[in-house]
Amino acid sequence: MHRVAWCLALLLAAAAAAAQPAPARRAELIELVRHDCGACHGLTLKGGLGPALEPAALAAMSPEQLGFIILHGRRGTPMPPWRDHLSESEARWIADALKQGLPK
Repeated sequence: MHRVAWCLALLLAAAAAAAQPAPARRAELIELVRHDCGACHGLTLKGGLGPALEPAALAAMSPEQLGFIILHGRRGTPMPPWRDHLSESEARWIADALKQGLPK
């Protein structure tokens, strides 16, 4: 039984590591959010044309919901889809980072 638990823990750790972009890509994603997303959501992400992207403002949304919006945009709003520029795991990483407070 311990061997099964150990294997499961190893698989979960590998999946979590795979979801993390490499350090250089993380820096690019943070830059993208700060500048490209910040053009509409405010350079401080406190809102502008688009809503605030601070943790308190995003509290009611799951990372999965945010990742979907990042990838597919929002019809009837200026929010564009980013699926041509981001992978699903990168969109999810951005969503997680926004929920926790985007790193500097």
